[in-house]
Amino acid sequence: MTQSRTIVFFPEGAHGPTNNCVGIGDVLRRRGHRVVFIVEESFAGTLEAKGFEERLMRLGPKPEVEGAPGQFWIDFIRDTAPVFRKSTLEQLGQFIAPTWQALIDGSRYVDARLTEIIDELAPDAIVEDNVVAFPALPASRRPWVRIASCNPAELKDAAIPPFSSGYPVGDRSRWPEFLEEVDRTHRDMWSDFDAFVRDRRAPGLTWSEQGPDFIHESPWLNLYLYPADVDYERTRPLAPTWHRLDSSVRATDAPWELPEHLRGGPGALVYLSLGSLGSADVELMQRLVDVLGGTDHRVIVSKGPLAERITLQDNMTGEAFLPQPSILPLVDVVITHGGNNTVTESFHHGKPMVVLPLFWDQVDNAQRVDETGFGVRLPPYDFEDHELTDAIDRLVSDRALGTRLAAISARLHELPGTHRAADLIEQVAVTGEPVVAAASISARAAGRGASNRR
Repeated sequence: MTQSRTIVFFPEGAHGPTNNCVGIGDVLRRRGHRVVFIVEESFAGTLEAKGFEERLMRLGPKPEVEGAPGQFWIDFIRDTAPVFRKSTLEQLGQFIAPTWQALIDGSRYVDARLTEIIDELAPDAIVEDNVVAFPALPASRRPWVRIASCNPAELKDAAIPPFSSGYPVGDRSRWPEFLEEVDRTHRDMWSDFDAFVRDRRAPGLTWSEQGPDFIHESPWLNLYLYPADVDYERTRPLAPTWHRLDSSVRATDAPWELPEHLRGGPGALVYLSLGSLGSADVELMQRLVDVLGGTDHRVIVSKGPLAERITLQDNMTGEAFLPQPSILPLVDVVITHGGNNTVTESFHHGKPMVVLPLFWDQVDNAQRVDETGFGVRLPPYDFEDHELTDAIDRLVSDRALGTRLAAISARLHELPGTHRAADLIEQVAVTGEPVVAAASISARAAGRGASNRR
């Protein structure tokens, strides 16, 4: 048996990255390793309840009144929701850049505390699931692992649309204008953060022709989360320390049973979730609920942190937070914001999607799902009622699509991503050496399944 190692997880202070790390951490803990989570104070106790150690930190000054886990981002999204009605080009200056700045501010604020925690724990490996650099990690000189649980457009390549553009692969006409606006709205912020990272004894950041990177690649191991069947073709292979996880579905959630009044019935069983952040747009959530309430479908609604403000219909059930991995195997179709966890979990369970993206990589996921034929992208604020209901009916009745998705699901179940990730992380923790992929993720490998698209 492998000697126990100390492995530290440091996910972004939101439910998606935290849940992803919980699934992997659970596998490592069951193998006898000491697993510790560095979490924002608003998450205090939530990881302990799952059997992990916690070390607490803050990404900003303590508020006068403590909120729910991830409350900062819930408030941020709620207050910024009007911007989501604008084009992704307009969002660059009005939402994307301010979001990067908020993340950068958190990195600056927490750096000394992270250094303190790392020195205390002396971990054999640190695993982070973030989108901005935290220089305390590379500056520690300890082995660290990066997980990218965003759409792989974040891993830039000349053949992939700009990150957060939501543009199609097959039409590059708008790419230059988008990248010019990225430069205008992001350059000074990136330069300032790059200087901070270097000052804190970490390597500098990079800016390529495809835009800025706000985070480093790990010299030891990098993981990204996306099924091969919808991954992008690349002009250049990723570095050999990159490994793809086709899915990573946690097995820590409680079982869930469908309420009696939703068992049977003429319609499809629909799961509606805009994620813990997207569901903070109560007006949008209520409209979706009302449209679906006028159908014969049976609907399970993940209502989110403002659940008390959302009124369900008779053909529905829902709670503020639901055990999504336990629900997805039961449903026929998923209505989602396009968060990476929900998208990859839907593929894992072979479910078609209606995607209504709001921000960040959600627009990239929505476009990719639509252009590869595994679902339908709709504008979240401008869709007609019949477009949503027609999309559900078409996806549920498409037998060829169902067969394709079932085959993908079977393949993804053969080697759970949580176990593969644990194997690779464990190797880093035990050996302290980089883990190189047997074959780099090349244009051919990344495009697996391309010939099987619609």
